[in-house]
Amino acid sequence: MRLHTEGNFEGFGMDTITLAGPLEAKLSAMREAGFTQVMLKANDLVGHPGGLSAAVQAVKDSGLRGTGFQVLRDFEGLSGHLHHYKVDIAKSMLEMCAALGCTVLLACSSTSRHATQDLDLIARDLRKLAMLAVPLGIKIAYEGLSWGHTVNEFTTAWDVVCRADCPNLGVGIDSFHVLAAKTPLSEIDYLDPSKIFLVQLADFLWQDTPTFEERMTTARTMRVFPGEGVHSEQVVELVLRLDKLGYRGDYSFEVFNDDFLNLPLPTVAERARKSALWLAEDVLKRSVPLPGQMRLKAMAG
Repeated sequence: MRLHTEGNFEGFGMDTITLAGPLEAKLSAMREAGFTQVMLKANDLVGHPGGLSAAVQAVKDSGLRGTGFQVLRDFEGLSGHLHHYKVDIAKSMLEMCAALGCTVLLACSSTSRHATQDLDLIARDLRKLAMLAVPLGIKIAYEGLSWGHTVNEFTTAWDVVCRADCPNLGVGIDSFHVLAAKTPLSEIDYLDPSKIFLVQLADFLWQDTPTFEERMTTARTMRVFPGEGVHSEQVVELVLRLDKLGYRGDYSFEVFNDDFLNLPLPTVAERARKSALWLAEDVLKRSVPLPGQMRLKAMAG
């Protein structure tokens, strides 16, 4: 099948969570749509019929770069045997992340009622996680879930990251959680762009998610691609603020959608492609590289 080559949306990628089917089919659909990177999740590896090594090889054979690896949940703020248990889980997640060649592990803020609300203790645990990641060359992107027990906005996640003060610990920004929590987008201006390790983008189809339960349900079943929901203006503002701030990292489409899991992979990947083109060319005004520039880039690589 002919690959899409028109347009310039380098820096944008898809999450495997958006597509149905085996890993190889997902990777192929992304490549055919013109994407060059993929955000991977743990069950892509452990659920592969050929096992971990076969899944890792499939990613390498695809030619897609790993945007990052997700997701470590409920790690921080625990004590005693719960803390030791989560440290063991984190070590295994880091090993899988390294096997894929990914340099970013996404860690979501804890939703556990057993976790402390002390931000200094939360920072201490995240510092420990970051130190475990150092020998593997992995950065930790800490994301505030909009239904998190203590940390449920990126502003608080940033506070914790600053308290931890670790070079390889930064924040992950997810537009869904920003929109669901109604965090003022102006707060983005106070972030350090060098400490934003991942940006995940999605929209949804209704204005409000007033309860944690509604946020969880929407987040896990009915996200849509940027440009398809009712928050397009806010998504545009978020992306433009990040760009003005100096963020030059990856954008990945974190789109959980039950309907998309019942559609052919090329259909969903094409929706993602249209969204990426809109953001890259219409919003960020990225021009298509000239043929000569593309050749020079290939020679330099």
